[in-house]
Amino acid sequence: MSEPRNRSALAKVVGASLIGTTIEWYDFFLYTSAAALVFNKLFFPTSDPLTGTLLAFLTYAVGFLARPIGGLVFGHFGDRLGRKKLLVVSLVLMGGSTTAMGLLPTFATAGVAAPILLTALRLIQGFALGGEWGGAVLIVSEHGDDRRRGFWASWPQCGAPGGNLLATAVLAILAATQSDATFLAWGWRIPFLLSGVLLLIGLWIRLAVAESPVFLAAQRKAPEVKHVPILDVLRHNRREILVTIGARMAENVSYYVITAFILVYVTTGLHLPKALGLTAVLIGSAVHFVSIPLWGMLSDRVGRRPVYLFGALGMAAWSFAFFALLDTKSAPVIVAATTVGLVLHGAMYGPQAAFFAEQFPTRVRYTGLSVGGQLSSIAAGAVAPLIAVALFQSWHSTIPVSLYVVSMCVITVLALLAARETRGTSLHTEEAVPEPAVA
Repeated sequence: MSEPRNRSALAKVVGASLIGTTIEWYDFFLYTSAAALVFNKLFFPTSDPLTGTLLAFLTYAVGFLARPIGGLVFGHFGDRLGRKKLLVVSLVLMGGSTTAMGLLPTFATAGVAAPILLTALRLIQGFALGGEWGGAVLIVSEHGDDRRRGFWASWPQCGAPGGNLLATAVLAILAATQSDATFLAWGWRIPFLLSGVLLLIGLWIRLAVAESPVFLAAQRKAPEVKHVPILDVLRHNRREILVTIGARMAENVSYYVITAFILVYVTTGLHLPKALGLTAVLIGSAVHFVSIPLWGMLSDRVGRRPVYLFGALGMAAWSFAFFALLDTKSAPVIVAATTVGLVLHGAMYGPQAAFFAEQFPTRVRYTGLSVGGQLSSIAAGAVAPLIAVALFQSWHSTIPVSLYVVSMCVITVLALLAARETRGTSLHTEEAVPEPAVA
């Protein structure tokens, strides 16, 4: 195949992965924003707004608890049956559960059954996302070349800010065009029902994607080998699993503090309109989207670890400046603080896809990447808003929240220092062994 055709085929895979991950993250982040803005009132009504918010974030955290299970199940079958089939299943589960949320009765109508149903659907969301991330990252990583993998594999990562951008934009438009009473009565349902339309679009695009050539080559080489990927990973790749978990701690926690806790702090702590917090996340997510592939490209030149380390160390320093700037209550300053924070996050998130994929051999790559990546989501992303809200509620200060972010950055730095540099690693061999990179 000629180089233009190769590039065209890769661009098609990248586009399909990006659109699919954007839709799935839209669904996941829509819940995050709704938990901060309306679910506390509709499904967990209490006299204390912060307590209601904590209860809403508990169901938010349930989605993270299901993600490692999804990563294990999807990883197992993805390593046995292929990447593409599992990506289609994850999209259907995510889109279907999110659409169903838009049809749920509230606590006022159904009583305790309402939060139970909401929690069940959140579990399905988490299960689906646990399998989506690893598959989307791998199908691009395994289609691309070794020299520019950091750049190409970073594009599915753009689905996170893309989905957040889309979810926040829809909520911001509704907040600007509806009264609080109307939005609380029925307007909040619109973005959830919109997921049904996005699901159909995503399926149409994703079904046209070709299976990973690296997986097909490995399957042809050993078609009769029957193995249990998770057992192989735990037996031979424990170090890589630990590196993956540790490297995600700062990335996960900082992201949810910046994009989820900010909505709580701006409205409850600073008593500013929720539209201001949504606008800051909206603008920051747009810049974040652009920065991620640039960081991925830089990792192809200087290495995965240096770029990732810069992001972790920068985030540790910014965690204090971030809240100091929010406290000015100036709209432009709040937007700038959020944007800088997300750009620093991009320095970790951009090279992450290639860095993690290069840690594992083909036969267990989906399982290793998914399980390692999603286990960290329990210890980091699942509890980040809960811990941030609890710390703020207990101390009436954001300094403990900043110290919490810093402690996660320390864990990530230690994990990166323990990891090997993987730039230039070939995925076209069974064992992931670094080769000399071309700058």
